[in-house]
Amino acid sequence: MYPIDLLSPSHLFSNVLSVLNSVQLLNRREAPGAQPTPADFEVNLQTNTGFLPEKPIPRLPEAYSAWENALKRAQEVLVLGENLTEDTDSRADGELWRSHIRRLPVISIDELKTDKQLLRRAHKVLAFLVQFYVHSIPPDQTAGSVLIPRSLATPLLEVSNILRMAPVLTFADTVLWNWDLINPELPVTIENMHFGDELFSGTEDERNFWFSNAKVEMLGVEILHLLNEYHSLPNVSDFASVSKINRLLTRLVAIVGRIEETLKATRDLVDPSTFYWQVRPWFNGSGNGSSSPTWVYEDGPDASTLDLSGPSAGQSSVMHALDIFLDIDFRLQQRRYPAPSESNKRSDLGFMERMRHYMPGAHRDYLSHLANTSRPLRELAKSTPGVKESYNAAVSAVRKFRDSHVRIACLYVVSMARSTAIPVGCPVFAMMQRIERQQKQTGPSTGTGGTELSLLLKSNRDATARAVMKI
Repeated sequence: MYPIDLLSPSHLFSNVLSVLNSVQLLNRREAPGAQPTPADFEVNLQTNTGFLPEKPIPRLPEAYSAWENALKRAQEVLVLGENLTEDTDSRADGELWRSHIRRLPVISIDELKTDKQLLRRAHKVLAFLVQFYVHSIPPDQTAGSVLIPRSLATPLLEVSNILRMAPVLTFADTVLWNWDLINPELPVTIENMHFGDELFSGTEDERNFWFSNAKVEMLGVEILHLLNEYHSLPNVSDFASVSKINRLLTRLVAIVGRIEETLKATRDLVDPSTFYWQVRPWFNGSGNGSSSPTWVYEDGPDASTLDLSGPSAGQSSVMHALDIFLDIDFRLQQRRYPAPSESNKRSDLGFMERMRHYMPGAHRDYLSHLANTSRPLRELAKSTPGVKESYNAAVSAVRKFRDSHVRIACLYVVSMARSTAIPVGCPVFAMMQRIERQQKQTGPSTGTGGTELSLLLKSNRDATARAVMKI
């Protein structure tokens, strides 16, 4: 039972003690003066879309039809370069499409600069075009690096600079901005949203993969409402506030449980083999893996100065907001029990922080705003016994979610990386060559964000578990 039942004598007594023990901190925990609202950070609570925009992103104006048409054509004719064999129509189609991209002029983005929705669309279209360009090239034509033509590189860098996000395909492009309404006359709800407007593989497995991620984001809107309620409390020390916080944390446990069920339901919607062999390779960014080429943006800055890992669920602002609220220490900077294992210490401790570079700048600002709160929840739980149990329950729910995430990752990536089964729909000869290339590579499986997957996910799970406090 959580300490929200005010009719229970034991919990009533606990709440009273909490108030008496923390009353001296009242002034520090009072709500500060005028503060920014979530809307100031492009977090849409009034429309219940959260980090998703209030409405679908429109197509670009006619002046940018060359980009839109190129994307449409790419989805019609391009296949993974890794799956190409010699002298095929697909190989010729790919070479013709890439030649067309190289001949395109550099189109000015001046017409887009005052419209945030059009800037989002431009980032998405250009980022998809870059992924199509790179990953449609046969492996025998990539020798260490791939030059991204200035027709794509220049406007993508400019748009990314305005949006303050990485100049590469991101979680925002593939999930937050990759949907339309089934019925424009009806409200924006998950039931009325069609996800996967743009796809690489054209498979329903890919569409369902984006849908599963988007459903988590939409469920996460409830978390954002909850955080807003917590930070809007006049203070967090009196009896009514402690009871309110316990109710909020109990709601949080239920929300995280629904998110976990959504994650696990992916197994019924997305075939592991199709995902691993036909969908996932399109997501890889620059230098992801020992044999992956480095991308060079023509007329752009040195590639080493750019964030080019590609999309990852680690870029979900909802999950970052939740981790900040609960004060999950991924960098292992706090002394918590049990001590990190050696494998925990070997993981990419800066991964989660680095993934924020791929978020739209306004969303990153929102996370910084949450992190700089004058009333951190974990500190409150430490000094308020009546909150500690509910806090621990919320942390345990997130740890359980991350347990499920580890199992899903093993099913879809780690196990598939060890498999030599030839997926349906891939040319046998090309696929055998691809398997042979992969078997020559050394090292463990990496995530779409370019880091060692299993080690990272287990480290994040263990970091979450360490946030639990002794009662």
